[in-house]
Amino acid sequence: MRLSGWVHRVRDHGGIIFVDLRDHYGITQIVVHPERSFHRAAERWRLEAVVCFTGSLVARSEETRNPKLATGDIELVADEMTVLSECDFLPFPVAQDLPCDENVRLRHRFLDLRREHLHNRIVLRSRIVASVRDRLRRMGFLEYQTPILTRSSPEGARDFLVPSRLHPGRFYALPQAPQIFKQLLMIGGFDRYFQIAPCFRDEDARADRSPGEFYQIDMEMSFVTQEDVFAAVEELFSGLFAEFTTRAVTPTPFPRLPYRQAMLAYGTDKPDLRNPLVIQDASHVFRESRFNAFRTEVEKGGVVRLIAVPGIAERPRSFFDNMIAFTQGIGGKGLGYLVWTEDGVRSPIAKFLGSAEIERLRSLTAAEPGDVVFFVADTETRAVRLAGEVRQELAVRLDIVERDAYRFCWIVDYPMFEWDGEHRRVDFSHNPFSMPQGGLEALEDRDPLEVLAYQYDLVCNGTELSSGAIRNHRPDIMVKAFEIAGYSRDEVEDRFGGLFRALHYGAPPHGGIAPGLERTIMLLTDAPNIREVTPFPLNQSAQDPLLGAPSEVSERQLRELRIRSVLPRRKTS
Repeated sequence: MRLSGWVHRVRDHGGIIFVDLRDHYGITQIVVHPERSFHRAAERWRLEAVVCFTGSLVARSEETRNPKLATGDIELVADEMTVLSECDFLPFPVAQDLPCDENVRLRHRFLDLRREHLHNRIVLRSRIVASVRDRLRRMGFLEYQTPILTRSSPEGARDFLVPSRLHPGRFYALPQAPQIFKQLLMIGGFDRYFQIAPCFRDEDARADRSPGEFYQIDMEMSFVTQEDVFAAVEELFSGLFAEFTTRAVTPTPFPRLPYRQAMLAYGTDKPDLRNPLVIQDASHVFRESRFNAFRTEVEKGGVVRLIAVPGIAERPRSFFDNMIAFTQGIGGKGLGYLVWTEDGVRSPIAKFLGSAEIERLRSLTAAEPGDVVFFVADTETRAVRLAGEVRQELAVRLDIVERDAYRFCWIVDYPMFEWDGEHRRVDFSHNPFSMPQGGLEALEDRDPLEVLAYQYDLVCNGTELSSGAIRNHRPDIMVKAFEIAGYSRDEVEDRFGGLFRALHYGAPPHGGIAPGLERTIMLLTDAPNIREVTPFPLNQSAQDPLLGAPSEVSERQLRELRIRSVLPRRKTS
């Protein structure tokens, strides 16, 4: 039998040398006896050299079996050996997943990919993609590819621009998403589309998104309602997570949470439902309170939000002091609290509250002896954020986040528009191509800030996996929606001419979604960031230390494109 691979480990046991030989499929033990001509050479091998052994495959003795290895019951007794490729000194250990500077890892990504945890994640990525394709095809979806070179759009993140040699002074853009094209496919008569779509955005790095490029499970469906999209996505994700994890998964149908309810109850539109704590509004309780700090905030138009936590009254004073410090550290003025006991309530603010107020709070929260209620008071925008972060911090410090579970939900009923305070105008809040609830009549007759849209997010364990929408398929609604956001009809035709023109030729009602592939894999593998599930990612500075991208190009290339590079002037001291 012949076996080739990388030298993972070498052990000398009294003359007999044992080599752990690793390939894509795992590790096999090679036995080299002293009488072999290549025995002495084996003592000088460097780890990660590529070697081929020929020999006899034999069963290990009972006492030498290794149950930790898939091949732990057998070994190869070597008769011949050929060194296929030598290895220089390693910049970091491959046989061990020890911490290492990320840029060093990325510069030597070919070595990093050999390390067990990363290698297994990339293999799992392939299996997940294959499963997604198989499941969607069984559901009637067909895979189509959309263009990579397209038109720049002023909406969303910054585009990556590609200069045109044949059309000097003009530029293509790499697609931020296949949004327009998948809608055009529906207008073109295709019913269910999907694509494992590359997306390109010139934005700063985040833990759940690589700077430069990432992939989406892009989907679109014709003649559907919001619930039809939900049913398809729930079938995909419930099956996918059941296949690749043993953890508990939210049963279908996933909960639907209106946006405003989610912001009130969880302080975010990406709630982690493994956390049982819920935020409540208590502004009405303090509107005429003797506690000036809260009453004054409410009088100014602010709010008071509370979080009731059962059974923690016996926590030491340091716990409460630390929570106050945490709240101040994230920009809050402080954190009030009431501790319910058998004899009433105690806290630094209890003396400012009347018995009627305390009773109203007890009734609102169903507080019992042993429970604690925390308060934040601020403007509504700040209070929402503060309460949301305090809710999560409490759950972590109290260790009450549900373990080994994936808890999904849909966030629905997003506002179609929002107020842009910086530019003093109404703007789109989510997706400008969405269908407003109530159609054209809602846009014409209602306050724009009260109009809801058929927009939705899929959230799991506090991570937004995807945004989607039922699309606007009527040109008159598109014109009116963009008019409210300050765009003229001419601007709509100029910026979105292809889609706008297509809507005049019998566009079907359609909708879709695009779950992030890397975000999904991150959840399934507990990876700390997107680079740990991507074979060749850029670093956090949007650079590729392995190949040296981005790089300078020659003057000849620039002349062919009729462009020049103008660098910022260096500051002089």
